[in-house]
Amino acid sequence: MTRIDQRESNQLREVTFELHAQRFPEGSLIYRSGQTSILIAASVEDGVRDFLRGTGRGWVTAEYAMHPRANPERKGRDSRKGSIDGRSQEIQRLIGRALRAIVVPVKLGERTINIDCDVLDADGGTRTASITGAFVALALALDRLCKDGLIGTGVLRGSMAAVSVGLVEGKSLIDLCYQEDSKAEVDLNVVATADAQIIEIQGTSEDAPVSRSNLMAWSILPLRVFMNLLSFKARFSRMPE
Repeated sequence: MTRIDQRESNQLREVTFELHAQRFPEGSLIYRSGQTSILIAASVEDGVRDFLRGTGRGWVTAEYAMHPRANPERKGRDSRKGSIDGRSQEIQRLIGRALRAIVVPVKLGERTINIDCDVLDADGGTRTASITGAFVALALALDRLCKDGLIGTGVLRGSMAAVSVGLVEGKSLIDLCYQEDSKAEVDLNVVATADAQIIEIQGTSEDAPVSRSNLMAWSILPLRVFMNLLSFKARFSRMPE
């Protein structure tokens, strides 16, 4: 099949970073992947939740939200409804888990880093773009703390990125845009380190159960993903450790 943007099946969309997009957060950027763009900020505060107090361990957490016009039709803010919808809750928990996996909490000390991900334009892959961009914002914030003498080096275990994979019309595709994602037979999100260690994999069949034989054939997809994730390594290697 020919992809809508003429990419190869294992080709990522163009990725760009606009660093220091906001004045006040310790780390911020606008992350763009194709036509998906996300404003991400990392804010540092002293102290941790009660269950971590006195342990010397830090905490990283995340919030995720869609701008009302991130999609073709306006969607009201969750604050008007009085609660966060289930999708946003699930995504922000995923972002938080992924970031905590890449941090050595005892080296962060008893402080909390809050990551805010606000989707400005959505064209598929917003959760994986949020994770990748959130890692960059986190690295920027840690660099600020290091320069201020508040932490040492080695807080990050390495670099991290995420990407989506889908089975569309029987063909495996990486980094799905909305048109592809909306008709995917199987949807998979992979979070991994630059040296191909798995942090989390989320996967589901969208329409009908997947046969065992198809699943076995499809299991090679993470390897293709990791090969593409390695392309981020040079970009991330400029980030602080």
